[in-house]
Formats: sequence, C-alpha cells, structure tokens
Amino acid sequence: MDVVERTWTWLATGAHWTGGDGVWHRLDQHLYLTAVSLLISCAVALPVAVVLGHLGRGGALAVNLSNVGRAVPTFAVLVLLLLSPLGQYGSWPTVIALVLFAIPPVLTNAYVGMREVDRDMVEAARGMGMTGPQVVARVELPLAFPLIMTGVRSAAVQIVATATLAALAGGGGLGRVITAGFRLTDTAQVVAGALLVAVFALLVEGVFVLLARLLDPVRRRAGRTAGKVAPTPVSDV
Repeated sequence: MDVVERTWTWLATGAHWTGGDGVWHRLDQHLYLTAVSLLISCAVALPVAVVLGHLGRGGALAVNLSNVGRAVPTFAVLVLLLLSPLGQYGSWPTVIALVLFAIPPVLTNAYVGMREVDRDMVEAARGMGMTGPQVVARVELPLAFPLIMTGVRSAAVQIVATATLAALAGGGGLGRVITAGFRLTDTAQVVAGALLVAVFALLVEGVFVLLARLLDPVRRRAGRTAGKVAPTPVSDV
C-alpha cells in the first residue's frame, strides 16, 4: 500500500477525527491560535500604520521594524518564551510568538496603502474643509483598504503555517497530528497532518479574499451608486 493510499485511509478513519487527539479538537486549537494572534496583531499594527501613513512620518521606522520582525526566527522566540515565566500561562507564549511574526506584513502593507493614496484627493478633501480624522475615515482608509486587507490576509496565512511549529514545543494545533506521526513513525499520519494544514491555510486565504471583495468600501459605494441610476425611459415610437 503506497503512501497516498495509506494517507487516504488515515483521513477516512473516523477514530482519527474524534477525541482529545482527534483532528477536530486539534483544528479547534489551531483556529483559536490563529484568530487570537491575528486580532492582537491587527490591534497593535493597524493603528500605528494608519497614523504614520496619514502623517507621512516614521516610514523608515515602520519598514525597519518589519524587517527586524521578519529576521527573528519564530521557533527560537517560542522556545525562549516557553523557558521564561510566561511558559506557565498555557498557549500565551505561542500567541506572543505568532503576534511578533504577524505584525510585519500587517504594518508594512497598511503603511504603504495609506501612503499610496492619491495626494490630490487628500488635498481636495482638506480643501473641502475635512478635518484630519475625516480625511482618514472618508478618503485614505477606503482607498487603502485593498492593500490593508492584503497584509491581513498574508499575516493570517503565515500564522496558520507557523502555528504548526507550536507542536514541536508542546503546543496545540494541527501540528500535533504531524509530531504524533513522527513519534509513531507513521508516514501516512505525517502526510495527512501536513495536508490538513495546507487545506486549512487555503481556506483561510479564500475567506479573506472573499471578505476583501465584500467589505471593500469603494466597491460597495460604486455598487450603491450604480443601483441608484434611473433606467433610461423607452420613448414611444
């Protein structure tokens, strides 16, 4: 029996999906780690990026912070946090390591998105009497939304992939399926775990692509405007 067939057999076995070590429980842990880490990353990075992008200052700081964040190995940070007093607080060392890993793409994309907004439109808004917060809310954020969502989507997918490493340090998530397969020298289980992580990452990617299309304020405004256009009356011949 080849690996593909044994992997399919492993995935089709109901006992592997239930219980404390089952796929559903590990998926629930993985989803929790991803959601909490992404929310904290956005709460930290987005306000900073929006303010710096609006003021046009601190660009070098944002880029350098992002580069430092990308250079730091997540697994090394995770191990250090687990060895520190934070290691006593359940999954929080994993969450903190994932937050540090997710902040760079959110921060960089949001900052660049704010700075790439057409300056003529910003000046026109100010000429109409809009205050700074109004310019941000009504002009800059709607136009920067696609790039902001690109950063959030990239961070989410990276978190899903990187959270798998948490299992190597004793954390939860789908990575435990893979580490258990290594421990049991079960190649089919290792491949099944990797496949589950890949499918979950693709689903997260798809969800954020859909959200970006549905929530894009410029697209929604254009749709409302088109809906209000009165039909052309048909003249009598």
